[in-house]
Amino acid sequence: MYAIVEIAGHQFKVEKDQKVFVNRLATEEGKKVSFDNVLLIGDGDNVTVGAPAIGGAQVGAKVLKHLKGDKVIVFKKKRRKGYRVKNGHRQALTEIQIESIVASGAKPAKTEKAAPKAETKKAEPKAAAPKAEAKPAKKEESTQDLSKLTVAELREMAKAKEITGYSSMKKAELIAALS
Repeated sequence: MYAIVEIAGHQFKVEKDQKVFVNRLATEEGKKVSFDNVLLIGDGDNVTVGAPAIGGAQVGAKVLKHLKGDKVIVFKKKRRKGYRVKNGHRQALTEIQIESIVASGAKPAKTEKAAPKAETKKAEPKAAAPKAEAKPAKKEESTQDLSKLTVAELREMAKAKEITGYSSMKKAELIAALS
């Protein structure tokens, strides 16, 4: 039995007990991982193709170790120009061992990325309200001590108060116009 599964943005043909090197996964060594995005399962003559993925299918794996791949050297040169650049790169990899391939009946794995997105959408409007309240408080404090503000902040205040010619004024002139 084999399966074609998408792991970390790449598609792999995997079988049980096979070791695979994939892009670095955010999982500790020794932990088990499951992948829901199974695109195809082949069992002898019986082949199941997903559209785009097979519902209820799952591939279970164990993270063996994290490592770096071989060094890839990137060399650029333009002849007769004296231009030479040499760069190297080692890809961060994770070695996993496929432990099981389940064709149907598997529960979808909880993705960590989906939950924080929902929380951030709810948290953003709440966080925006205190920021809006904090800015007027800062402006009230800034009327007392305008010398601590930057020229850009003084210009914004002048623009808000509809003072003309604020773009060419210096800091001292802006402070005098605002007070």
